[in-house]
Amino acid sequence: MKRTTLIILSSIALLAAFAVGAYVYTNQQNQAQQQLAQNSGQALNRFGAPSMGAADAKVHIVEFFDPACEACRAFYPYVKNIVNFNGGKVKLTLRYATFHQGSDYVAKALEATRVQNKYWESVEAVLEAQPEWASHGAPQPELIWNALAAIGVDIEKAKLDMNSPQIATRLAQDTADVAALNVKKTPSFFVNSKPLTQFGADEFSALVQAEVKAAYGQ
Repeated sequence: MKRTTLIILSSIALLAAFAVGAYVYTNQQNQAQQQLAQNSGQALNRFGAPSMGAADAKVHIVEFFDPACEACRAFYPYVKNIVNFNGGKVKLTLRYATFHQGSDYVAKALEATRVQNKYWESVEAVLEAQPEWASHGAPQPELIWNALAAIGVDIEKAKLDMNSPQIATRLAQDTADVAALNVKKTPSFFVNSKPLTQFGADEFSALVQAEVKAAYGQ
C-alpha cells in the first residue's frame, strides 16, 4: 500500500476516533448534568425566583439566563409563547447566570423592579435595548435605565432597592446554583429537572411537549 494511502487512511481513522470520543464525552456530560439536576432539586427550584405561568402548572421550565446574552434575547419570545400556548400547563422560572461583564448590575436592577411589580416588562425592555448597552467589548449597563424609565419604573427607587442585602443574597444563591448544576452557557434550560441537551427551538419544543403529554396525557 502506498505511503500516501496509508496517511489518508490513518487520518480518517483518527478523525473517526475523535468524533466517537467527542460524542461519548458529550453524552457523559449531559447524563452527569441530568443526574445533578435530579439530585439537586433545591438548587434548581429556589423559592422566590421570578416565575410566569400558572403556579400549579405540572410542567416547569427553569431557564438560566444572562441579560447580555444574545441567544437569550433571541429565544425569550419563543419561550414566552410556549408558556402562553400551553395555557396553565407550563410555567417558566428565570435564574441568573451572569457570565458577561456588567450582567450582574443588570440582574440587580431587574430584581429591584420586582418591588414595583414591573419585572417581566423590565426583562423585555432590557432585552430589547440589549444592543445599546451590552457590547461585549465595552458594556454600558447603566444605559438600561433609559429603557426602564420608558416603561414607568421609578428609577430612583430601583437604584436604591438594587443594592439591598436581600437581592445580593438572592443573586449569590443563583451563582452558587449555577456552579452546583454545572451550567456553562446561556440560555440553559431544564424542563421538569431534565436538561435540554441539544440546543434549538425544535428540541426545546419537543422536550416541553413530551413533559406536557406525560403530565396531562395530551
